[in-house]
Amino acid sequence: MNIHIEHLELDIIIGILDFERERAQRIIIDMEASYDYTDENFIDYADMVFLIQQELKEKRYTLLEEALLGLKALLYTAYPHIQTLTLKISKPDILPQCSVALSHSWEF
Repeated sequence: MNIHIEHLELDIIIGILDFERERAQRIIIDMEASYDYTDENFIDYADMVFLIQQELKEKRYTLLEEALLGLKALLYTAYPHIQTLTLKISKPDILPQCSVALSHSWEF
């Protein structure tokens, strides 16, 4: 099975620039994870969204790289039956001419 969380929008403190540390900015999270489904072995997508939101709002990461690694550790700890995980964090408003993003995939 693959679970997808697409276009999860959050307003959080993230970044290294002075203004990014002072006020929240919009980010977009996209995530895909694969796992073997059984009756006892499923993923609660609402819980997964809650965990992502809580992690990013509480930690106030400076780098997108750190945020990706923090989310990876959190999700794999919560759901150790995940086999693959892909995360993408986009900052659609940081530059006026484009959206920027960072992504990574892992196999467990």
